[in-house]
Amino acid sequence: MKLPARLFLALLLALPLALCAAAPAPKKTALVGGRLIDGWGGAPVNRSVILIDGERITAVGTEDTLPVPAGYEIISTTGMSVLPGLWDSHVHTMLLGHSDYTHWDKTYPKRLASEVMPAAAHQLLLAGVTSAVDLGASLEDSLSIRDRITRGEVPGPTLYVSGPFLQHAPYPGTEAFRWGISGAADARAKVKQLADAGVNEIKLIDQDQMTEEEVQAVVDEAHARKLPVVAHAHRPNEIRIGLKAGVDRFEHTGLAAAPEYPADVIAAIQERTAKMSLGPLFWCPTIEGFFNYEYQVNNPMHIEDTGWQLDVPADIVADIKASLKHPGWLAYYQITPLRAQTSAAKFAQLRKTGVVLLIGTDSGIPMKFHNQSTWRELDIWVNKLGMSSMDTIRAATYWPSVMMKVDKDVGTVSEGKYADIIAVKGDVLRYIDLLQRVDLVMKHGVRYK
Repeated sequence: MKLPARLFLALLLALPLALCAAAPAPKKTALVGGRLIDGWGGAPVNRSVILIDGERITAVGTEDTLPVPAGYEIISTTGMSVLPGLWDSHVHTMLLGHSDYTHWDKTYPKRLASEVMPAAAHQLLLAGVTSAVDLGASLEDSLSIRDRITRGEVPGPTLYVSGPFLQHAPYPGTEAFRWGISGAADARAKVKQLADAGVNEIKLIDQDQMTEEEVQAVVDEAHARKLPVVAHAHRPNEIRIGLKAGVDRFEHTGLAAAPEYPADVIAAIQERTAKMSLGPLFWCPTIEGFFNYEYQVNNPMHIEDTGWQLDVPADIVADIKASLKHPGWLAYYQITPLRAQTSAAKFAQLRKTGVVLLIGTDSGIPMKFHNQSTWRELDIWVNKLGMSSMDTIRAATYWPSVMMKVDKDVGTVSEGKYADIIAVKGDVLRYIDLLQRVDLVMKHGVRYK
């Protein structure tokens, strides 16, 4: 039967989309010629060669030392910086930058798993983020997006999910993704429920509103299940209680507009970092937004960037844009200019304590879009906070893999590890903001960009 011309054209146009729906199979590939920053922190390797067979790296060398065997597809990376796929250690795939949490939480719960979270994941991946820690969503939605990505049904970074936050009591309307704790026994039961479901970490917030027994029960039960615990650091007592209980990682710089951390908090952090047998104490400052806020309010071009609209239904795009019509009016951010004046000092304090800092962004919160947030965080670390480009890149590659105990598989470009690799034209050690335009994204040996 002969198809009508209009139907034939529609099917022809749909074919590329259908072919992209399933993840392509990895194959034998050689990345040849680029300047390799392998994540270990040593000198870059010029004219590098990386051999990839299926999902994993089989050899790393140079054009002089490692010939490309027959049967490999050669991809030239000459003139490019090649580095491990980035980690974003604090994302929210259930959010897309909308300014009104109450409206979002009420309007989109039934569309999170099917539309919102897949769009966020795809945007992160194309931005060069091949691994991400997703800290807060309903348990069912978190497991769904993580597992669909793992099965190759949805393009996105490898996700490590916490599911719901644990806190004293959920805020009204947030019960699906915030679980209240009432007593130590309940704390252990909630952690057990999350662990049995298969989450990758446990997230504590507002732990200064919980009893110390409840916090300790959360940490002890999580550690018994070999799950790390991450905790908010917005207030001094959140940090004090978290340190006492033995949390593994703190989130945010916190303390509002206060000029610095209290002396006893700094002393307690230093006491913890001195205990080598416990391993590093990790900290994810999520600091970029303080420095870029006023400029972005006055020059809101990032809101018109079509990258954050990828895979997002038109009605949701329109809703997000409407919520950001007056970006300087958002109550959520009115104290931000004051926080910007003290954030650098607190970041410097943390560096001196010996904590291991991680790149994480809070991606998805108001005005912070998944296609932009990670590179902006790296840029601020280097150009405003005095971190070297190499140390900043390691905070987004090697150290997160250590934190999540998956460094045997990812975090560096090394023989035997998954081929999670990105490449960008130019010298990223000199110009870190080149990461806003990642040219090649490979995850588990499959090229997505």
